[in-house]
Amino acid sequence: MSFDVIIIGGGPGGYVCAVKAAQFGLKVAVIDKSKSELGGTCLTKGCIPTKTMLQSAKVRHVVENSAEFGIDSTLIATNLDKVIEREKRVIATLNAGVVGLFVRHKITLIEGVAKFRTPNTLLVNKDGVISEISGKNIVIATGAMPRLLPNLDTKLIQDGLIWTSKEAIFPKFYPKKLLIVGSGAIGVELATFYNALGSDVTIVEMMDRILIQEDKEISDTAQRLFEGQGIKVKTGTKTQNISKVNGKVSVEMIDNNANVSNEVFDAVVIAIGVVPNTKDLGLEEINVKKKANETIETNEYNETSVKRIYAIGDIAEAPWLAHKASREGIRVAERIAGKARLTPIRLDAIPSCTYSMPQIASIGMSEEKARATGRGIKVGKSYFRSNGKAQATGEIDGFVKVIFDAMSGELLGAHMIGYEVTELLPIFSLAIAGELTEAELMATVFPHPTMSECLQDAVYSAYSGL
Repeated sequence: MSFDVIIIGGGPGGYVCAVKAAQFGLKVAVIDKSKSELGGTCLTKGCIPTKTMLQSAKVRHVVENSAEFGIDSTLIATNLDKVIEREKRVIATLNAGVVGLFVRHKITLIEGVAKFRTPNTLLVNKDGVISEISGKNIVIATGAMPRLLPNLDTKLIQDGLIWTSKEAIFPKFYPKKLLIVGSGAIGVELATFYNALGSDVTIVEMMDRILIQEDKEISDTAQRLFEGQGIKVKTGTKTQNISKVNGKVSVEMIDNNANVSNEVFDAVVIAIGVVPNTKDLGLEEINVKKKANETIETNEYNETSVKRIYAIGDIAEAPWLAHKASREGIRVAERIAGKARLTPIRLDAIPSCTYSMPQIASIGMSEEKARATGRGIKVGKSYFRSNGKAQATGEIDGFVKVIFDAMSGELLGAHMIGYEVTELLPIFSLAIAGELTEAELMATVFPHPTMSECLQDAVYSAYSGL
């Protein structure tokens, strides 16, 4: 079989690339392990199931606090099995939607595991049966897998005591006491979910603060709010000597002052990042260059060191986000189709969202990074507690922070923590993409009463001290 485009991996980068290429009239094939895996880690083991879980936690939180709103209600219990059952329904619905896109756009799905034989030929292994297909262009979109701690006893994973995000999303038992190693988006999302269910949750982070990629003021506020909910946070701390004791996990922890403590947990979640899925693809045989961190080296068009072979998403470079992968998939499809105008991508302006409670959303430079450039900046903040809609809904925690170039009025960065702020972030994404200045943002009429008014209030704060 021969195709114009073959895409290895049907995740948010791969399937979006496939659909766009098919819309351009190209003959397209996607190789993935099975039809049920279409949508990738994001849909089946990551973004979608975690947000479904967190919605259940949010509903519980609303019921627990219903008396404040004049509603008498008694919370009986959380049925974890039904939470997981709903996750699976949502996943199945969205997976069926991706399958439908393949049918509608006449995209060929080839089930199996792919390996390069030559730069334009792939061998596909399906249950031991090998087939060969060729393509004029090949797009690698194999994503990434959770990174594990070095020297970890794999038997602890087999025994179901050490979890990655996958096991934490589909738990086989309810952990009364849970340790989460790592405080990135995945770590804090899982922490707030299990805390909301009543688990005794501890986050351990080796850096001096949680959410190290975020603006420091945001991460400091997040830690304070998480601790206020009962989550224990240990920064500047490493784990060591993890072992099984009486069916549970014993973990030794050492802080930056060499103080050692030991605790026993029902389960431990490892959330310390991801490793690109570049192994066993045969990249070395066809001279596709990789970086030291195992990501694939690409140019500004996501083309690898071998002409007509592209790499998108988590196996290309950070940030490891589904929407970045999708956007790269669109641009690669445009490039292959010979479009004169390609979708622009600014890696320094990719929005970042953490769906914890409260949520965290950011784009562009943090205040620390903006100051480090040496340019003059203006910083503004607006607190949700001063917002009418926030007061009415009872969601007053958090704030909006904006950073502008003092000379040009360019929006350099925006950072938010609060209720549903991930839904507000696209306003600032559009502002950066459209090169709007403070003048346009202040001239825009924001509807009242909405929490979005805080975005404009933060801009006013930067320029008028309000």
